[in-house]
Amino acid sequence: MFDNIDINQAAMMLTALIFAVTIHEVAHGSAAYMLGDDTAKQAGRLTLNPLKHIDLIGSVFIPIGLLISGSPVIFGYAKPVPVNFARINNSKKGITLVASAGVVVNLCFAVICGFFFKIMYKFEPAWSQTFFNLVLVDLFYFFFYSVIINSVLAVFNLIPIPPLDGSRIVSVFLPPFLGRIYARIERFGILIIFLLLITNLLDKILLFFINPITNALLGI
Repeated sequence: MFDNIDINQAAMMLTALIFAVTIHEVAHGSAAYMLGDDTAKQAGRLTLNPLKHIDLIGSVFIPIGLLISGSPVIFGYAKPVPVNFARINNSKKGITLVASAGVVVNLCFAVICGFFFKIMYKFEPAWSQTFFNLVLVDLFYFFFYSVIINSVLAVFNLIPIPPLDGSRIVSVFLPPFLGRIYARIERFGILIIFLLLITNLLDKILLFFINPITNALLGI
């Protein structure tokens, strides 16, 4: 998926990733704010300024490491926005809405970028000969990688391993005693994800769902 990319493409990929994780976290915070919790707003996290959200490890080092290692899937994460679920109105429904907000926004942005990518792809012979060619090429790759990365983030975050968003959604439907047991997995969540990553199981799981989505959105 990411073979033979140059420095400009890598820069656009990283830009797309940083923007994707930023809107993901802002979506969580905004949904929580609309449902009665202003924790993220008070923390200054309801902003599209990426500096407020970037996690050096998750937003830079991990994706660069995956790129260098030749991984077929590039993903990352930002600093999670603080959410006090005890303050969310209509608790179960509210938790589901907050947890799914980031996924929905990523998918919507992937669709938008796919639309513009298809237009640029179709009219590439026209704009590639213009004075603004270099800028438009970067924009073209930004749309391309935004489709892929936002699709990856949406699918990745739906995996029901705490603390990913999918686990928040699953926990809403569990009986209280099972919910408490399920929540205890969170301390091992990152380790489980890491093991899935190094065994290539995570790549296979993600690509199974991502390929149909990106193929449809990119039209290639």
